[in-house]
Formats: sequence, structure tokens, C-alpha cells
Amino acid sequence: MSDFETKVSFELPKGYVDNNGKVHKLGVMRLATAADEIMPLNDPRVKINPAYLSILILERVILKLGELPNVDAKIIEHLYTSDMAYLQDMYQRINAIEVPEIDVICPKCSNRFKVPVPFFEQA
Repeated sequence: MSDFETKVSFELPKGYVDNNGKVHKLGVMRLATAADEIMPLNDPRVKINPAYLSILILERVILKLGELPNVDAKIIEHLYTSDMAYLQDMYQRINAIEVPEIDVICPKCSNRFKVPVPFFEQA
């Protein structure tokens, strides 16, 4: 992902099978906003079952899946568990805080490369 991509394409490991038996594997997910994580918290389904939160978040950020006209909670509910795990992992990766990097030069060979700058906790 480049510095400011807001949409990321994906291919599900198994794919969603619609009522006609067609498999939908290719899709697009966008970066999440604060509202994507806050708004579903008020949904009664989340209050009954907190695990439902991930379904509602994915419903909001998945823009496209195959040739489906839209992606809603019912579609997410019917994904195979491997596809659900894939999407949850992808969501975490594309929305993670990016670790800053610095350019360094090796004092022995003069090669340039990037090194992540770790976050330090202050005591």
C-alpha cells in the first residue's frame, strides 16, 4: 500500500457463493473512518452479541465484492470462516498505524535502506 491509498483490492480465499451458485472472490475495501468503528456500537445486534461488531464494520468498508450490487451484513454473515478471517486481517493491516521509517546508510558498504523507528513508552 502506498502512502495514501484509500482503497485496496482483495481476493477471498474461497469466495462468497450467491443464491445462483456464482462465486464472488474479487473485491475492494476502503480505509475505515472513525464513524465506521463508532456507529455500529449503537446497533442492537452488537449490544446482544459484541462479536457482531466486526460484521457491521466490514459491511461499511467493503465497497465491492464480485458482481454483487452491494455488500450488506447478510452477505458478510454467509462468508466462509476463512474468508471472514482474511477480511478481518486485511482490515487490521490496512488500518494499522504505520510505523515511521528513517533512511540509513551502512557505514561499511554504503548501501541505503529504510529502518523502522520503534515506538518507546515513556516512564
